[in-house]
Amino acid sequence: MAHILKTLNSWFWWENIWMPINCTWADFVDRDGLVFPKPQQLYATIPYAFVLLIIRFFTERYIAIPLAKALGIKNVRRVKPQPNPVLESYFRECSRHPSQSEIQGLAKKCNCTVHLVEKWFRRRRNLEIPTVLRKFQEAFWRFSFYFTSSIAGFIFLHDKPWFYDIWQTWVGYPFQQASPRETLLPSQYWYYMAEISFYWSLLFTLGIDTKRKDFLAHVVHHFAAIGLMSCSWCGNYVRVGTLVMFVHDTADFWLEAAKMFNYARWEKTCNLLFFIFSVAFFITRIILFPFWILRATLYQPTFYSTTPVIAYFLFNGQLLILQGLHLYWGYLIFKILKRFIFLKDLKDDRSDEEEEDSVTDNEEESTNGNKNGCGSGKHLLNSSHH
Repeated sequence: MAHILKTLNSWFWWENIWMPINCTWADFVDRDGLVFPKPQQLYATIPYAFVLLIIRFFTERYIAIPLAKALGIKNVRRVKPQPNPVLESYFRECSRHPSQSEIQGLAKKCNCTVHLVEKWFRRRRNLEIPTVLRKFQEAFWRFSFYFTSSIAGFIFLHDKPWFYDIWQTWVGYPFQQASPRETLLPSQYWYYMAEISFYWSLLFTLGIDTKRKDFLAHVVHHFAAIGLMSCSWCGNYVRVGTLVMFVHDTADFWLEAAKMFNYARWEKTCNLLFFIFSVAFFITRIILFPFWILRATLYQPTFYSTTPVIAYFLFNGQLLILQGLHLYWGYLIFKILKRFIFLKDLKDDRSDEEEEDSVTDNEEESTNGNKNGCGSGKHLLNSSHH
């Protein structure tokens, strides 16, 4: 087994995969004040991810919750249904939404009224739906990271020549550290470490965070983002890699801000922020990313090497996967905008499930179980784009 792992490791780090002809890993050893990215540095992203989770816990608890209360979001206490093994078994194994005939059969089996069975299922379903406060906390954490990362990215990049001239991402590659001023900068290291660690942390919490209908797209996105950033680090595509990260983060914090105001029911502010997000999304993901970034990674490298290495295809394959997700989300955003412009409706077909009981236990008893459908409208802002 050890021999197999050693063989696979040697194949994976085969120099012809990662670097141009006549280059070896020995050429990327730090020397004479020059610092190069090292694949083993990526191991640090796992403990950094747990550090981010600790920061997230304190941020959500001591900043997001007071802010939510200031915006008028209440922490609604969920009423647990009475323990009932028969109904619990049916809920888990058969259906969360039984038909009327099934409810009547369960009522007879449990020797209780149809109304009590209906109420039990409503309360049981609600237990698995995150509260508005919980969704606000998640949105606030993502907003905090994307906003901070966008500001840091601009500070790190605004004085770099490749921020204005995309051709500079390849000049001198792979030995772009031609002078002490152009070694691997601490800002580049921490930018990469923070971004990769953040997406690891999102993967670690997929099971407890609010689950969306486009859950699979987010899983694919997170893995593609981690793989993309890791490959760009190993292949020393640091310059173009930092541009990719900056382009993605600058739109996302607008969406998270819009979500927070949506949960607080500040409708006009929410709509304005969503419109700004839509404009930023289409500029960064539908225009800049394919016509600036992808042009730099697919087309421009051919001017510096006539024999692209395997990493060229790995790197661009993952970028194309991201662009496919951009087009998918862009299409959905366009549908929402068109509906909003003509119908003044910002609902989203892929929003997460809403709580069914918006009233307290006492209110429900006094109204004999009558309720107003599914509560508030399901907004695009309940969903997430990265």
